[in-house]
Amino acid sequence: MKNVLFITYFWPPSGKASLHWPLFIIKHLPTFGWQPSVITVDEDSFSHKDESLLAVVPPNLEVVKTAANEPFNLYRKFLGKNPNSPLVASETISLENTDWKHRASIWIRMNLFVPDARVGWYFSAVRGGKRMLSQKKIDAIVSIGPPHSSHLIGKTLSQQFTVPHIPVLIDPWVDIVYYKNFKRSRLTLQLDNYFERTTLANASRVIFVTHSMCDDYKKKYAWLEKKSHVLYWGYNEEYFENVTRQSQSTQPEIILHAGNIFDYQNPRGFWKNVKREIEQGRHLRLRFIGTVSPEIKKTIESIGLQPYTEYKGFLPYNEVIQEMMNARYLLVCATEKRHVPGKLFEYLRTGNTIIAFGDDNTEVAEILNRANAGRMFPYQYDGDDIFRLVETASPNASVVRSYSRENIAKELSTILNAVT
Repeated sequence: MKNVLFITYFWPPSGKASLHWPLFIIKHLPTFGWQPSVITVDEDSFSHKDESLLAVVPPNLEVVKTAANEPFNLYRKFLGKNPNSPLVASETISLENTDWKHRASIWIRMNLFVPDARVGWYFSAVRGGKRMLSQKKIDAIVSIGPPHSSHLIGKTLSQQFTVPHIPVLIDPWVDIVYYKNFKRSRLTLQLDNYFERTTLANASRVIFVTHSMCDDYKKKYAWLEKKSHVLYWGYNEEYFENVTRQSQSTQPEIILHAGNIFDYQNPRGFWKNVKREIEQGRHLRLRFIGTVSPEIKKTIESIGLQPYTEYKGFLPYNEVIQEMMNARYLLVCATEKRHVPGKLFEYLRTGNTIIAFGDDNTEVAEILNRANAGRMFPYQYDGDDIFRLVETASPNASVVRSYSRENIAKELSTILNAVT
């Protein structure tokens, strides 16, 4: 069996959704001839904890935890926050907060920490990686980003030990969507572009989680054509095996959004549509799991939906799956054409109707159409026919099964075999 090292910032007991891809791929890889190891951080300042995910970690998996060296303790002190207070990603970059300290902290984060605010992890992770690669044979390195600083760690170890490196880009690097509303200096952009270009050039293969992002990068770097692959985010079948769908006959019809939702993901017309349906006697409720930006809460309140809205905050992953199964409608707010929200694949697996919003995001629309699972609308769409248009949704089970993480792990093993 060959050995592969995964470099991932987020790892149990962190509750960050982006750890699910490496965690469950790692679980399935030994079936296909690859034994993983992991380098991660000792503690993540942002994430809520989900202790239930610790049970998923294979007992024989080697996990090396290194110092995070994050700037967020200074951030809390600068803003006068309690040193132990949790940080919410959507709030730390929200433009709704006009306090000068908040605005200054955003500028510092966007310009002085390159490629991202987790770059302080680089040195301790490289040291941990060197110790591991000096003690055991590693046949390939896979890094997961964002944070894209993990790819710098992978590149350094790859070059020093002559081991193939495969970066996995869950989101774009230099022009990730949440940068679009913030001014980054020319020097910052030059440095970040240098990191991106040299890391991808060094890589033996590059994996993207959407076809649109892959195509975009191949236009930017023509030499990626022969070494880029697409592996979708997928879902974990085992989490659905013992879930029982609750009867909805006497309950309100829940419109559920799971995961973080930011200022720029605000379908104002849809909120108005929901309010119209309620005024006409329909028993609808909005339910949010995860963090909700101040701007979206403000919009919902201004429309008069506050009495019909529930904010459940963070929940353990297995409880989120149960909430998805019990919902009548599942809400997706895609950010831009290169982004396919990871939750979409879990939504598909529930078999419930999906209502999606996004401007020019043809890939999400194509996935929904292929699976016959729902429909996509522009963010500003405010027609009164949204619910009527999605009533014919009836997901195709064979299409949905193709997105299981076991299948994706098999595809990754094929890529690993090709570079070793």
